[in-house]
Amino acid sequence: MTNRLIGRLPKIGIRPVIDGRERGVRESLEVQTMNLAKAAAKMIEENVRFPSGDEVECVIADTTIGGVAEAAMCADKFEREGVGVSLTVTSSWCYGTEVMDSNPLIPKAVWGFNGTERPGAVYLAAALAGYSQKGLPAFGIYGADVKDAGDNSIPDDVKEKILRFVKASLAVAQMKGKSYLSLGYTSMGIAGSTVSTDLFQDYFGMRTEFVDMTEVKRRLDEGIYDEEEYEKAINWTRANCIEGEDYNKPAVQASRERKDRDWETSVKMAMIFRDLMIGNPKLKDAGFGEESHGRNAITGGFQGQRQWTDYMPNGDFAEVLLNTSFDWNGIREPFVFATENDSLNAMPMLFGHLLTNTAQIFSDVRTYWSPAAVERVTGKKLTGLAKEGMIHLLNSGATTLDATGQQMDKDGNHLMKPFWNITEEDVKRCLENTRFCPANREYFRGGGYSSQFKTSAEMPVTMSRLNLIKGLGPVLQIAEGFTVDIDSEIHKVLNERTDPSWPSTWFVPRLTGKGAFKDVYSVMANWGANHGAICYGHTGADLITLASLLRIPVCMHNVDEKYIFRPSAWNAFGEDKEGADYRACANFGPLYR
Repeated sequence: MTNRLIGRLPKIGIRPVIDGRERGVRESLEVQTMNLAKAAAKMIEENVRFPSGDEVECVIADTTIGGVAEAAMCADKFEREGVGVSLTVTSSWCYGTEVMDSNPLIPKAVWGFNGTERPGAVYLAAALAGYSQKGLPAFGIYGADVKDAGDNSIPDDVKEKILRFVKASLAVAQMKGKSYLSLGYTSMGIAGSTVSTDLFQDYFGMRTEFVDMTEVKRRLDEGIYDEEEYEKAINWTRANCIEGEDYNKPAVQASRERKDRDWETSVKMAMIFRDLMIGNPKLKDAGFGEESHGRNAITGGFQGQRQWTDYMPNGDFAEVLLNTSFDWNGIREPFVFATENDSLNAMPMLFGHLLTNTAQIFSDVRTYWSPAAVERVTGKKLTGLAKEGMIHLLNSGATTLDATGQQMDKDGNHLMKPFWNITEEDVKRCLENTRFCPANREYFRGGGYSSQFKTSAEMPVTMSRLNLIKGLGPVLQIAEGFTVDIDSEIHKVLNERTDPSWPSTWFVPRLTGKGAFKDVYSVMANWGANHGAICYGHTGADLITLASLLRIPVCMHNVDEKYIFRPSAWNAFGEDKEGADYRACANFGPLYR
C-alpha cells in the first residue's frame, strides 16, 4: 500500500476536553474522558482506510484539554503531526470557547456524550454556539439514548455520524494542495472542460495544471516513457484485451497494420497520461529528470476531441485503464480521470473515490427510455426496477472496467470493490466481459479503441454532478439508484440505436414521488449537464456532508432527510433544509477564499 501523491496522508486529531476545575471535578473525569477519545480513535481506525489502502491514523492530545493553554498545546501537536481532521469528545461541561479548536481550515466536529451524571450535552450546545458565532462551522454529534457514566461503547447513531464526518473530512484534507491536470483544454465547447482555476483554488484548495496535448505527442515521438514497462504493457494488452467488432463502414475501416499501430499508441498514451499525473522515477534514470516529476495530480482529464482525435488515436483505452483498478502492473488503486477534460465531472468522481475507495464511472447521461418507448421499439415490456423507465448511461471514454459488474463477494453478489479486495478471478471476469472495438471513425478520425460492455448486474449506485452557475457558484446534484441488468434482447435493440461499440450502463434512480424525483423522466430533465459521475453504493448522505464542508449547496437529491448531516450552524438559516443549505454556503463562503 503506497500513497502515490506527494505529501503525507492527513491524520485525524482527537481532542478530549474536560471541566478544568481541579480538586475533585477534573480528577473524577480524566479517565472517562481520555477513554472516550481512545474509543473514538479505535473505532475510526477499524472502519476507515485511504483509497491507497493505507490505514488511517488517529492522534490524541497528550492530555485532556481544560483550558486555553492545553488547547494551544494540542493545536501545536496536531500541526506537527499533520492532522487534517479534528474531533472533540467530552462527557462533561467544559469552558466553551476556551477549549475549542480554532483552526479555520480543519473540518471539526464535537461529540458530546449523552449521560446524566455530567452535562456533556450542555457543553456540546455551548461549543456549537461558539463555533457558529465565530464563523467556524462544526458538526454536532449527540447520541439519542442516555448512557451510563463510564460506558465507553459508541452507540450506532453516534458511530454513523462520526464515520460520515471523518470520511468527508478526510476527502477535504486529501484534496488540499493537490492538482487537477488539464491535458489540453476545452473539448467540443463543453463548459465543464473550461477549467476554472478559481473554483479549484477557492473551494478545493487545489492547483490547476495545464499541459498542452502536444506534450503527449512529444513524449510519443521522443520515446519519453519506460521502454521496459511498455513491452510488458503491450504484451499484457495483447493477451488480455479482446478486440471487438469493427462497426465502421468497410470503406473506412483501418488496415490490420494501422489497427496494431493504434494499439501500441493507445498503450503508450496510458503510460504517458499516468506519468504526467504522478511522475515516474524510471524517466529520470533514462535522462528525463524534469519529466519524471509529474504534476502531483489527484485527478485530471484529457481533451482529446477534436484537435487530438481528428489526427491521433483517441484516449478511450488510456482513460479506461487509468480509471480501472488493475492494469499490466497488477491490481492497484484506480486513478480518477475524466474524458473530454470535464473537470466538473472529474470532481464528483474524485468525491466518490475518496469516500468509498472504489473506481468511478464516467458517462454521458444519454437517453431517457420510457416504458412505452421501449415497448414500441422492442415489442417487450420493461420489468423489475426498470418497469417505470430507465436512463441510458453511455460514453466512449472513461468508464472503468470495474463497472462490468463482474466483481463478486464470497456469496456471489456483484459489486465494485476497493482494490485490495479485488481478486485475480475478478480481473479475469472483467476482461472476459469486455471488448475493445476499433473506434468509430466518424467521431474519431485518428482511430483508437473504445471499450464495449454492458453493466451486467443490479448494483446500488449514486450518480452525481457538479455544475457551475454564474452568480451562484458550484452546486451539486445527487441521484441514488441502481444499475439494472435488462433483458438482453431489449438491450441489443436499444444499444444499436446509438453507438454499440461503447460501454452501456442502465440506471434507474430511486424515486420519491415529488420534485425532480417524481419519476425517472424528471431526473433526466433536471440533470444539469451532459455527463454524470457514478459511484458504487448509496453515497448521497456522505456527498451532502462533504458538500457542506466545501460550502457547495446541493440543488437536487433523493436522500432521506434523517441521514442528512451538516454543520450545526446550518440550523440557523431556516427550517427548509435545502434553502438553508444555500444560505449557509453563501454566508460562510468558499473554504479557501
